[in-house]
Amino acid sequence: MKKILLIISILFFNLLGFSQTDQEIYEQAFQKINCMLTKTCSVSFSDAVFTVENAYFSNRLNQELFEKQILVLAELSKQFIASQDLIYDYPDRNKVVKYAALFNVLTDTTRIQVDSSRYIEMQPYTYDFTDIWGHKDWSNMFVSKLLDTKKGNCHSLPFLYKIVADEIGAEAHIAIAPNHFYIKHQNKANGWYNTELTSGIFPNDAWLMASGYIHLDAIVNKLYMEALNDQQMIALCMIDLAKGYARKLSILSHNESILKCCDAALTVYPRYINALLLKAETKKKMFDALMVKYNAQNPVDIMNITEAKNIFTEMTNLYAQIHELGYRKMPEEMYLNWLTSLKEERNKYENKKITNFRTKTK
Repeated sequence: MKKILLIISILFFNLLGFSQTDQEIYEQAFQKINCMLTKTCSVSFSDAVFTVENAYFSNRLNQELFEKQILVLAELSKQFIASQDLIYDYPDRNKVVKYAALFNVLTDTTRIQVDSSRYIEMQPYTYDFTDIWGHKDWSNMFVSKLLDTKKGNCHSLPFLYKIVADEIGAEAHIAIAPNHFYIKHQNKANGWYNTELTSGIFPNDAWLMASGYIHLDAIVNKLYMEALNDQQMIALCMIDLAKGYARKLSILSHNESILKCCDAALTVYPRYINALLLKAETKKKMFDALMVKYNAQNPVDIMNITEAKNIFTEMTNLYAQIHELGYRKMPEEMYLNWLTSLKEERNKYENKKITNFRTKTK
């Protein structure tokens, strides 16, 4: 029913020729993604990602092109499966061959046969070290940007991988590390293993721990390194929606909308660190605004105001919870050094068992 009402409201605006405001666009995007979170409509990671990015571009993103680009990658993966023979002799071979195909299509040069004598080459997707957190341009985090430029980051690369994996029927799980997303797969030969798209290798868990910012409490509390389920991965998109909302409509009156996104994500993923951080930071902005409003020099100066006291209590409780869960802030420079270490110390951190899943031409 919610999905039907959402479609009717969109058609109503379009038929009457009304132009929607960004706030209305974001509200509709929230309803669509929340529908997936609550399982009142079908869950599609691809649709959730497109909805987030389209809202940021004020519904001007070309969905047909987006979907065609995904289908091309899916078709390339299928061609790779048909032309290669995976060296892997376990019962789940049909599943693992999809992992191998998709990994090769995204991280290596792919040759496409045009006719009996001609080939074209598809270049791999690579890491873009420019504005990797989207500080200057939030769209640098987007899958649509990655598809257009073939350059992405630890956000867009694993998100694209997950989207194409769904398209070819391959099970893939996004996992979280400090400031980072990556892919986790499972097979009968080795159990769970990591797939890192930023460098195109299969790192062991020791590399993740080597960052120095994964506290033991964070492991115990499952803050990081867990294979997320479908709803949890949609929750990632809900927080991306909130962050885009904050970037595009950075007005204090919209903080409640950002908090609504955080609460929706936390309903299905209570320990999603990015949701907890965004909620705490939003509460802090609200409290800081009250400090300015009442010309207060110290927090204690407005503790007699109920609104200020409630917001301050919620904020401090959130920061305390975040710390107790084991979160430690990782400096951006340290993150780049850690990411680079995977290539420079490949022999130290590469999972050799996974790299032995070689392929040979049929």
